[in-house]
Amino acid sequence: MDWDYLRYVRALAIGGTLAKAGEILGVHQTTVLRRLDQMEEQLGVRFFERNREGLQLTPVGEAAFREAERLAAAMDNLERKLVGQDSAPVGKIRIAAEDSMLSELLSPILADLVQEFPGLELEVLTDNDVANLSHREADLTLRPENRPQATLEGERIAAIESAVYGASRYCRRNRKMDIANRPEECVWIIPDETFSHLATGRWYRKHLRNVTSLIRCNSLQSMHALARAGAGLAVLPCYLGEATKELRRLSDPLEGESVDLWLHVSQDTQQLARVRIVMAFLVERLRAVDSDIEISLTP
Repeated sequence: MDWDYLRYVRALAIGGTLAKAGEILGVHQTTVLRRLDQMEEQLGVRFFERNREGLQLTPVGEAAFREAERLAAAMDNLERKLVGQDSAPVGKIRIAAEDSMLSELLSPILADLVQEFPGLELEVLTDNDVANLSHREADLTLRPENRPQATLEGERIAAIESAVYGASRYCRRNRKMDIANRPEECVWIIPDETFSHLATGRWYRKHLRNVTSLIRCNSLQSMHALARAGAGLAVLPCYLGEATKELRRLSDPLEGESVDLWLHVSQDTQQLARVRIVMAFLVERLRAVDSDIEISLTP
């Protein structure tokens, strides 16, 4: 059996149509059709059922697709190992971070990274809560957490402080507000129960238990956007609040509510030269943020 057949089976299964498979493979759809007919005729089997909706795998096709996926992963691992033998950071590297952290903290660092190491093929994975991403999906994962799993390798960067922020327009409309003694008179933008990675839950329970005017969000970016628009007050990481000109900091960093920032490395790829070099670059640049925004990150 020609090993190239599996490449076509995989592209057809993923694409679902001849045209999309052609896009994946970088060939015309007529080439894909000719190749499909050729391999089915030569082997005397049918990999796909063809109908108006597209292509559907037969049981034989499903077996071939599983093998194609296994070989694709094996080839990717082989490429990682071969490229990793070189000391230069060349090849693909996957970095995961939550959306808000990428937007306000990591993006300028990654811009410098690709400028300094043009041989890198950078893949950025984001989620509202990076805990939703499997550590096997990324080579490096930037994640706020105070108790990382013992099995995870990585480096602690700093502690992220949080404080109360409000837009200038909200503060002008509520000049007599007293968030320390009368927080119930304010509108508060708070996270919902999906925010497992935030360390500010105790502060909310202690200080906002009598507040009735609430806006609940399922992402830090939503909280930030609403606070910036003047919808209410929010507890935000200082690296996010201090970088936003529309926001004013209305409290000291909340005592006992900081969370550690970790850069974790995948055990599968930590031995690769490019991963080690990029990790060292990110650790150095992230720790330098502490000197630029003193209250955002503390060692």
